[in-house]
Amino acid sequence: MKDFPVNFQDKVRMPGATNGTGYPYRISAMDLMVNFNFAALDADETWVEDVQSSLGQGRKLKMPALPGSGKHVLGCVDGTLQWIETEEC
Repeated sequence: MKDFPVNFQDKVRMPGATNGTGYPYRISAMDLMVNFNFAALDADETWVEDVQSSLGQGRKLKMPALPGSGKHVLGCVDGTLQWIETEEC
C-alpha cells in the first residue's frame, strides 16, 4: 500500500507551535481531507455504485451475493468479481 500524503506520525514528532495550537495539539482538517481523498475508492465504474447514507454521499464496491455454504474467497475471473470455492485449510 502506498503511503498517505500526510503522515501524522511524522507530524506528532514535530515541535509544537509556539501558540499551542499546532501539532501535536491539533489535527488539521485539510490534512485529513487530503488523506481521505487519497484513500477514496478507485475502481472500474462497473464495480462501484453511488450510495447515500447517514454519513453522506459515498461509493460502495458491488459485491456478489455470498454463497450458501462452503469455503470461498473473493476473486476476479474474466473481469467479474465472484466467490471462488476453495478447500478448508
